[in-house]
Amino acid sequence: MESMYYIGLDIHKKIIAFCIKTVSGHVIKRGTVSATRQALNAWLEDLPRPWMVAMEATLFTGWIYDFLKPHAHGIKVAHPEMLKAITAAKKKNDQDDADKITDLLRVNMLPECYMMPAEFRELRRILRYRNHIVRTAVKEKNKISGLLMEVGATYNKKRLHGKNYFAELMDHIENVPESVINMLKLSRSNLEIFTDIQKKLVQTIKENILIRKRVKRLQTIQGVGEITALTWVLEIAEPDRFSSIAQAVSYCGLCSAQKESAGKEYRGPISKKRNKHIQTILIEAAKLAPYWNPQLAEVRQKELATGNKNKATLAVARKLVAYMLAVDKNKKDFQIKESKKAA
Repeated sequence: MESMYYIGLDIHKKIIAFCIKTVSGHVIKRGTVSATRQALNAWLEDLPRPWMVAMEATLFTGWIYDFLKPHAHGIKVAHPEMLKAITAAKKKNDQDDADKITDLLRVNMLPECYMMPAEFRELRRILRYRNHIVRTAVKEKNKISGLLMEVGATYNKKRLHGKNYFAELMDHIENVPESVINMLKLSRSNLEIFTDIQKKLVQTIKENILIRKRVKRLQTIQGVGEITALTWVLEIAEPDRFSSIAQAVSYCGLCSAQKESAGKEYRGPISKKRNKHIQTILIEAAKLAPYWNPQLAEVRQKELATGNKNKATLAVARKLVAYMLAVDKNKKDFQIKESKKAA
């Protein structure tokens, strides 16, 4: 049987430091290669075979992972937070990092993280860009309000961002400098552009055959809208990677950090180690869903009895995770099981 060669990569924007070792730890080669497809292609030709490779999850990992995958016997991505604890050292440089990643790979102790399929990553990139556009549009809305307040103009706050009302306001507004009028019109124009872009992006994503059926199934849950369903599908990707609801809740950042010492357990604030994109959407959905879903309204009322609104929102968000995970795993529309009435 051929002996396996193990490669660790420390990836940066312009260069990639690498280290190649045998299973016994003997160093075959160390060095750097330019972080370009052409340079990596030439580097692949000189590699001893067969080989496995590991790298840390960074902004640049995705395209390198996809490029190397067809050539590798195995490819793994290390969790950056877990890797930081293992590789902490007084002396630290790119080559040492590559060396340590190689050692963790060859002894099978690499803290591996989930790598989403390329098709899902592409759609997720579009969705996250849409979210960026929405945040930019909100800034434009705030700027419009701010400009009007600066000059003491009177306006209807609830109707301000309506197209017809804004046009009417611009025609009748008084005692406002011409420069402010121009800035208001420019901000309004930008807002319309951003709104149009985000709608087109959502339309492109939701019609994709890869996720269309899943999104529709998730929307059978009362209170789960289009954006919540899309975010769940594209941030979770493969629901079977979660063996329990608790794992999914933790990934979504809806539980507190746990610390245990001397037989005593402590619970801190909500953990920062989470997927912040899905956490934000779930929290927003949890504030509105109880108005449409009787079961979620019941969960909210039960927590509100203790007088804590934030805990009530979190409880609703956790229940949403349980509902969506069940629908996604079972591949069936959502149905509430009716409780048996007492005789």
